[in-house]
Amino acid sequence: MASRDELAEQLDPATTVLLTVECQEGVVGAGSALPELAAQARSSGVLRNIARLVGAAHEADVQVMHAVAERRPDGRGANGNARLFRSAARLPVQQHCGSAAVRVASPITVADEDIVVRRLHGLSPVAGTGVDPVLRNLGCRTLVVTGVSANIAVPAAVFDAVNLGYTVVVVADAIAGVPAEYTPAMIRNTLSLVATIATTDTVLCCWKRPRRALRA
Repeated sequence: MASRDELAEQLDPATTVLLTVECQEGVVGAGSALPELAAQARSSGVLRNIARLVGAAHEADVQVMHAVAERRPDGRGANGNARLFRSAARLPVQQHCGSAAVRVASPITVADEDIVVRRLHGLSPVAGTGVDPVLRNLGCRTLVVTGVSANIAVPAAVFDAVNLGYTVVVVADAIAGVPAEYTPAMIRNTLSLVATIATTDTVLCCWKRPRRALRA
């Protein structure tokens, strides 16, 4: 885990974006298409930690971006080239555009200044979604990654962001996957090699510091 001092420079509000990955009702909400993942995200405190981070980001003027995965009812533009996609298309809860399933899940709040990025295809919220130019236009240097799942979308986002030249901070207690023991193993053996690993409390402490201290 990174120390507060190590994180302070990386988490300058002027050059940091907080990304929530697939924290939508149809994934982590009460009516989730993936109940095991939803239960893990809620029982572990991950959703609560994400909500805390989003609230602190709003107070510290850190840009927040919510990445949502959705699908047209007719399936146009959606992938079908992996078992995951084919299985998702048969689930009783569908992430249809405009439905309740693709709303950002409670208790996470969405402010007017937040950016919601919706994708119809692929595994990653970063690659091929237009997120990269938006981040560059925002002056982003550090991307703080939270959300689900540690199995696929979160590591995909981390790898893509690193390949694009961003510094990535992964908040270990603000991501979830299944089974529960997989997430710490993924963080320890893979994500820690390419990203700074932090905790929610450490990030919150950095953002609560005066900006002069953050930029010192």
